Amino acid sequence: MPPKRSKSATSSAGSKGKGKGKRIQSPVHETKPGHPDDIFPLVLTSATQKLFGCCSDVDVTGERPYKLLKKDDVIKDFKTRAAVSDFSPVKQIVLDYPDDDLLLVFDRDFIYGQSFYLVLTPEAKERILNVAGSPEPETPQVFEDEAIKTPEPEPWISLGSEQEIEEESVRETREKLLFTYKLSEVRRKFGPPAVFSDSKTAVTGCPSCPDSRFSIKLMLRDFGCRAVPRLHSSNTQTKGKLTSDVSTQYTPREFSNEEKEEILRSESFLNFFEKVTSSMLKALQQETIMNVFVDRWKAMGTTSEDEYLSPEVPKHLMLFKVFTEEKYAKGKKISTFNWHPTLHGVIAVALTEKRTEDSPMFESEDSFIVFYSFSDSSHAQLLLECPGDIFAFEFCPSDPNIIVGGCRNGQVVLWDVSAHSIHLKGTQPGEKAPFNTATFDVDDHKEKNTPVVRYCAASPIENSHKAPITDVQWLPPTFEVTNRGLPVENKYNISTQVVTCSPDCSIMFWDVRVSNVNRSARKQSADQKAPYSFLNTFKHLVDTWRPFYKVSLPMIGTTGKYAPLKFCLEPYICVANHTAGATEAENENAVNSEVIPDFSQLRVPLAETLTPLEDVNTKLFIGTESGEIIYSDWKKVIDNSGSLESVKPLHCFNTHYWLVNTVQRSPFFKDIILTIGNWNFAIWKEGVTGGPIIVSPNSEQWCTVGCWSLTRPAILFIGKEDGSIEVWNLLEKMIEPVRVYAQVSNAKITCIKPWTSSKQNFLAVADELGMLCMFEMPKTLCVPSRNEISNLEKYFVVEEDRLQDRLRRKEQRAKEPKRMDCDKPLKLPVDEEQEYKNYLKLEEQILKGLGLLSATPESHTFSHTHL
Repeated sequence: MPPKRSKSATSSAGSKGKGKGKRIQSPVHETKPGHPDDIFPLVLTSATQKLFGCCSDVDVTGERPYKLLKKDDVIKDFKTRAAVSDFSPVKQIVLDYPDDDLLLVFDRDFIYGQSFYLVLTPEAKERILNVAGSPEPETPQVFEDEAIKTPEPEPWISLGSEQEIEEESVRETREKLLFTYKLSEVRRKFGPPAVFSDSKTAVTGCPSCPDSRFSIKLMLRDFGCRAVPRLHSSNTQTKGKLTSDVSTQYTPREFSNEEKEEILRSESFLNFFEKVTSSMLKALQQETIMNVFVDRWKAMGTTSEDEYLSPEVPKHLMLFKVFTEEKYAKGKKISTFNWHPTLHGVIAVALTEKRTEDSPMFESEDSFIVFYSFSDSSHAQLLLECPGDIFAFEFCPSDPNIIVGGCRNGQVVLWDVSAHSIHLKGTQPGEKAPFNTATFDVDDHKEKNTPVVRYCAASPIENSHKAPITDVQWLPPTFEVTNRGLPVENKYNISTQVVTCSPDCSIMFWDVRVSNVNRSARKQSADQKAPYSFLNTFKHLVDTWRPFYKVSLPMIGTTGKYAPLKFCLEPYICVANHTAGATEAENENAVNSEVIPDFSQLRVPLAETLTPLEDVNTKLFIGTESGEIIYSDWKKVIDNSGSLESVKPLHCFNTHYWLVNTVQRSPFFKDIILTIGNWNFAIWKEGVTGGPIIVSPNSEQWCTVGCWSLTRPAILFIGKEDGSIEVWNLLEKMIEPVRVYAQVSNAKITCIKPWTSSKQNFLAVADELGMLCMFEMPKTLCVPSRNEISNLEKYFVVEEDRLQDRLRRKEQRAKEPKRMDCDKPLKLPVDEEQEYKNYLKLEEQILKGLGLLSATPESHTFSHTHL
C-alpha cells in the first residue's frame, strides 16, 4: 500500500525533498485536499466497476488492490458516456498521460476519502508497484501535518428541547424522613441458647406475597409516548376432558358348545318356551288370516284429499338405496338409465367417460351398461360391453331381452341378454336363481364374478351417424315404416324398427330383420367367421347393417339444417281388422308371452304386400342443439326431379335458450308434450300451432333433465344443475315449484325417472359422479287428487284459449296503423286552425260586450288572465 500522506498540497516529490520523486507540475484539475497531487480519489459505480473489471472485494481486494486500466478504454468511456463517466474529473490528465496503462488502486480503508484512487504519473505508478512488490515494505514516513487529530466537538446550541425534558422529568420534592425501628423481646421469652449444627432436612421457604390492604390503584399518569402499530391479542378457554382407556367390542361373543347345550337343557329355558308358545302361535295365525298392520281407517276408503296434504303426512323423499360399482363406475358419469320393463327392482345404467372440450371424440376406455338390482346394490349383476360411450339406449317393447343403444361415435348397437334372463330374474326380491355351473356361482362364500355380454351387432362406422347418438326409440309393434317413409301394417306384431337422432342433422330408421341386401351379403360371407364372437341373434346384421330410411331437417326460411338432440313419437293403436290391428289386451298378452321371437328368421316383407295406414301420425316433436322446438314430418315429398327430399319443418319455436335435454309425451294425455331446455320448461299440445300453451319462468340454475309423474297427471319432476329436484304441480301454481328437494345429489343431475308398483313408488336419480340414488316418494306425490285428470284437461283447454286469444290480439295490433308519436308537436290542419282563430275573435267580442275586456293590449292581457 502507498504511504499515507498529509493533507498538505505537497507530495513526496515536493520541494521539501523528503520524498524520492521529483516535483511534478500540478495538472489541470481541482486539487483535492487530504491526498497527494499524484493520485486522485474516485467514486466508481457498480456499472463502471463491471465495465473495467474492478469490482470491489471480487476483482480487487485488500490483499490485491491494484488494477491496470487501458488508456484507450478510459478514453472510449469518455466518448461513450461523456460527463456521466466516473473518470470525467481527470479527463485532461488521462488524455495527457504518456503511458498506455493507468494504475487504479482499491482503497478499502478509505484512507484518501473514497473507495478508489487513480495514480496520475508514471513515476508514482512505478513507486507504488515497487513498494507493493518488495518483500520488506518501507516504513511509511509520518509527517507532522499528517498526524491524526481527534475532532473537537462543536459547541451545543440550545433549541428549546431541554425545557420539554425538564417538564417530563420526575423529581422528588418531598423531604425524605429516616425511620429507625428496634425490635426487641422480653428476656423471659428468649428461651435457651440456640445451638446450630449441619442438618440434611429441607429448608422451608417463606416467599413474600402482596398485601391487598395496602395496594394503591394508579388512576392517572402523565408520561411521554409515541405512535406504534396497534396489537391485538385474544385467547380462548377450552374445557379439558380427561381421557380414559375404553374397549370396543368388534367381534361377537358366543357361548361355547358346552354352554349352549347346558342352556338348552335348562329348566328356565324350557319353561319360557312353554309360556310363549301359545301366544306366538296365535299371533302367527292372526297374521296369516289378516294383515294386522293395515290402517283400517284408510282401508275403509274414507281418506280425503286433505289428509294427504296435511302436515302430519311426510312430504320428503326417503333414500331407499344407493347403487354404485367402484370397479366400473370410478371416474365415470351416468348418461342415462332405464328400468327393466318386466323385472321388479332391476335397472340398467349407462356409464360414460367424463370428457372435456380437448378430449378426443372417438378414443374411449371400456364402456359398459351395468345392471343393478335391489337385492344387491353394491355389485353389478350384468355388464353389457359397448364399442363406445352410450348416450341413449332402450329395451325392446316386444322382447325385453333385446336392447338397442346409440354410441358416442355414431354407431347403433344391439344386445341380447336372453342367456342371462334367469340370473336377472333371480335377483328380484323373493326369488332365487337356479344353480348353473356353466355360467354362475351362487355360493355366497366365493367371489362373485359379474358376467359380461358382448354386443350382437353394431352398425359400420361408414353407415352410421357422424356425431354422437343422443336419442333412440323403438317403433311400436302396431306399425312399421317402408324405405319411402310410409307407415304400413306390421304383420309380425313385433317391434323390429328403431329410430335414432344425432346432432349431425339427421334422423335414421333401422330394421333388425333380414333384408334383401343382408341376404346376398350373408350368402357371400357364409363360410367366413365374424371377427368377434357375436351371438347368432343378429348375426345377419354384422358388417351389413345400415339405415333403410334417412330424414334431414332443413331450416325454415334460410339455408342450413337443424341439429336434433331429442325427439318424441306418438304411440299408435291400430283399430283395423287385420293382424296388426289386435286389441291392446292382445298386444299386452303377446308381449308378456313366453314365446320369444327369433329375429334371425324374420324377413323384411315387400312394401307392395303391406297395407298402408292412413291414420298413423308421422309428425315428430324435435328438440335441437340451439334450443328450438320444431314440429316436422318424417315423410318425404317428391321434388321437381322426381326424387324424394325431406320437407321443411311445419313449425319452429325458439322457446328455450340452448340445448334441449328432454322431449317427453305425457303418460295420461297423448297430445301433451313436455320439453326442457337450460333455463325453463314448456308444455305443448299437439295440434296447437301457435306455440307452447305453458312456459315456466326462467330459473337461476340450469334445468338438466325432467320427466312426468307416472301416477299423478299434474306433477312434473325437474332435475337441476346444483343437484336439487323441483316438483311442479300444474294445478296449483306455475310461478314457482310446489316443493324443492335441495342437495339430493352433490353433482349435476343427468337423468331422472320414476317407477311405480302396487306397493311402492320410487324416483331414481343419477348424477355426474356415477351415483344412482333410489328415493321412495311420499304419498302426496303418488296418490292423485280427486278429479285430477279432468281438472287438468280443463286447465289445458283454458291455456289453449288464452294462447289463441293472445295470438289473435297480436294479429290485430299488426294490422292497426302505427300510432302518432306523442313526443312530436301536434300540427293542426288548415281548416281547424282557422276555426280556432274564429273562436278567439268570438270570445273577444263577448268579453268586450260584458265590459270585462279593455281596448289596450296590456289591459286585455290582464283582464283575460284574471278571468
